[in-house]
Amino acid sequence: MTLEHVIASIRNVPDFPKPGIQFKDITTAMKDPEVLRFIADELYYYYKDKGITKVVGVESRGFVLGSILAYKLGAGFVLLRKPGKLPAETFRVEYSLEYGADALEIHKDAIGKEDVVLLHDDLLATGGSAGAALKLIDKFKPADVLVSFLIELDFLNGRENLPNGVDVHTMIHF
Repeated sequence: MTLEHVIASIRNVPDFPKPGIQFKDITTAMKDPEVLRFIADELYYYYKDKGITKVVGVESRGFVLGSILAYKLGAGFVLLRKPGKLPAETFRVEYSLEYGADALEIHKDAIGKEDVVLLHDDLLATGGSAGAALKLIDKFKPADVLVSFLIELDFLNGRENLPNGVDVHTMIHF
């Protein structure tokens, strides 16, 4: 298994969710056990010595690899969800997408000041959801925050919308 196998397993879906968007569908990669294992192992090896205590996964595709990473790293897993899906008190941040607007919420007791947090999502596009996620995490003032993406769409310059100095790692660049 190589990174080229992973890239080949990602399906392109034109005009989804609206005309002009070339959607990178990772479900075709996730359904292949060898590809899923390779991705999870590669991300684990990258982060295994960074002291991660909490992995925050962004709804919904960030839950897949985020929870696997939390398990492999011996860390807790925190859900970052769309509005109205978490049952206890939450912090909320609204943000813009490349094709609309949305919001994210996190439980107010999800992260401690001593935590080293790994934020994981499947894709970095314009940086809207990642920037919102980082604003939510910053409310807790954790010891450190690192960011992980499976895919980055370099032509959309999403990193420019993330805070300066944040440690960002991406496995695949398009």
